[in-house]
Amino acid sequence: MPPRNVPPFAELISECHHSAVHLEMRDVYGVASEADDFAQWRERGVITPESVERRRSWLDLVQEAVGRGVVMRRARVVSMPVSEYIRYEHAGTHLNVEAGELVRWLPRRDAATLALPGADFWLLDGRLIRFGHFTGNGASAGHELCGDPAVIKLCADAFEGVWERATPHERFTV
Repeated sequence: MPPRNVPPFAELISECHHSAVHLEMRDVYGVASEADDFAQWRERGVITPESVERRRSWLDLVQEAVGRGVVMRRARVVSMPVSEYIRYEHAGTHLNVEAGELVRWLPRRDAATLALPGADFWLLDGRLIRFGHFTGNGASAGHELCGDPAVIKLCADAFEGVWERATPHERFTV
C-alpha cells in the first residue's frame, strides 16, 4: 500500500495518552534533517551544543509527552560491529534519555529468531502504527498509518520481543 497523507508526528503524539514505542532496524539513515548534525559529529567526534539546539523541538516533544504520562520507549536493532551512523546515534542518545525516552539496543544476531515487520514503526497507545519507509540509502520514503489489529499485534509482539532481549542504553557500548 503506498504511503498516504499522514499527520505530523507531533500531532499524533499529542493524541497519545499511555505509550509510544519505536522500533528502528536500519544501520544507516540518510534523513536530510540530520545531515548537518551527522557531518559535524564526523568532524568533531562529539555531539555539539549546536546539535542539541537542532534537536530541541524533538527533545521538547518527548519531555511534554512524558510529562503528561506517556511512556516512550525506543529499541534499536543494529549490526555488529556498528556502522558509523549508529556510533553517531549512540553518541546523541543520552539526550533522548535525559528528555525521558527509555532506549535499548539489540545486536541483530540476537534478533534472528524474532518475527519482525519489514519497516521501522511507532506504535501509539497500542492502537495505531506509523510505519517509516526508507530508500536503500536511508532517505525517507514517507510514512504510512495502519490500524489493522493483526498488524498492531505483530508490531507490538515484535517490539516487546526486542525490548526483552535488548540492553539499556547506559550499558550498551559501540
